[in-house]
Amino acid sequence: MEVEVKLGLPDRVAHGRVVALLAPFRCETLRQENLFFDGSEKELSSQRAILRIRFYNGQARCVVSLKAKAILVNGISRVEEDEEEIDPSVGRECVMEPKKLASLDSRILKRCKDEFRVKDFVGLGGFANVRDVFDWKGLKLEVDETKYDFGTCYEIECETSDPEGAKNMLEEFLKKNGIRYKNSEASKFAVFRSGKLP
Repeated sequence: MEVEVKLGLPDRVAHGRVVALLAPFRCETLRQENLFFDGSEKELSSQRAILRIRFYNGQARCVVSLKAKAILVNGISRVEEDEEEIDPSVGRECVMEPKKLASLDSRILKRCKDEFRVKDFVGLGGFANVRDVFDWKGLKLEVDETKYDFGTCYEIECETSDPEGAKNMLEEFLKKNGIRYKNSEASKFAVFRSGKLP
């Protein structure tokens, strides 16, 4: 179970202020491409599951993940998540030809076929994300700039075993610095599928 605090930022200015304030704590910047897939008969989405292939910094790394039963309440997300790394060149082939996913030697793709009864895979498209990662007061903060075809969203995420404590710390930091924010109400995937900014 992945548990994350998710707070939305209103615009590029607020995002820029957060990144500037956290600059001394920066660990890395990741350029991510997120591509999503379902079964040809919606076997995954009909059971509240998502299959994603994520590329990091071009071809540096590729991770396939299966997320299921996501719940997002009061800016705290809980989701079952299973991840595994695959060869980036294989990942690119699967993006070009989603049917290749069915023959991949992968624990996660086997789960899609066995548990969710997926026979054929189809691509749903995706979006790009620039993620600045910070190690701040014992928390790993991920400050995202997510670029959809229909606009850009800004968000702070923090995976933690103490979401209420982490959320309080983050809200205090944002309020102290006069930065507007709100609880995220939808996952990036849900925003992507809706076709409009929240």
